[in-house]
Amino acid sequence: MAKKEKEEPIDVLTQPEAIADKLEGAEVWLEKHPKLIAGIGIVLALAVGGYFAFSYYKSTLEEEAQQQMFQAVFYFENDSLALALNGDGNNLGFIDIIDEYGITDAANLAHFYAGTAFLKQGKFEAARLYLEDFKSNDLLIQARAYSLIGDAYMEEQRYTEAARYYEKAANYKPNKYFTPAYLMKAALAYEKANQPEKAIQAYDEVISKYWESAEYQNARKLKARLETNS
Repeated sequence: MAKKEKEEPIDVLTQPEAIADKLEGAEVWLEKHPKLIAGIGIVLALAVGGYFAFSYYKSTLEEEAQQQMFQAVFYFENDSLALALNGDGNNLGFIDIIDEYGITDAANLAHFYAGTAFLKQGKFEAARLYLEDFKSNDLLIQARAYSLIGDAYMEEQRYTEAARYYEKAANYKPNKYFTPAYLMKAALAYEKANQPEKAIQAYDEVISKYWESAEYQNARKLKARLETNS
């Protein structure tokens, strides 16, 4: 029995008649499924329309929220913390901005301000909750939020948790301007948590990586003290 020869695949890119056959088959399929094609078109139209409608809605909310933020930030910068948080009856405070404009960037930033305000008021748990909900890609402000959470834990004498957040601040986009200060805070928290080895590591990181910083000399002195006492 003769062995059946293997059929070579049709190269549709080089054979015009093959391309024509494919197009004809697609045309027939489209003719047989008009409702399906119409349904797909409607879904795509709704998706595109919904996207633009949501974008417009969000931009409108963003503008309103930013206007409300202006007065709240003014109160915050003047240490009128209750008004900054709760509003003055005519303008919203940070808490209401978060509740009413939750999907906006302004509401996200309001978490940072609210957490900082609660920290200043000595309401450490509330401060942590708001600061933990804040998210940013900014070099300065996200690391600052982590550090403030660490400050809240320090005030509660929860030193291990404080050190963990100071480390997060130090490790978030490390730089010579702010990282050394966060490492020094972490070292202090580790000392208070009776973890001198980790404190020495934090001081040593300042010494080895940020020798041009203002914290360098103090880190050397404090590291030497711990090593002498250990």
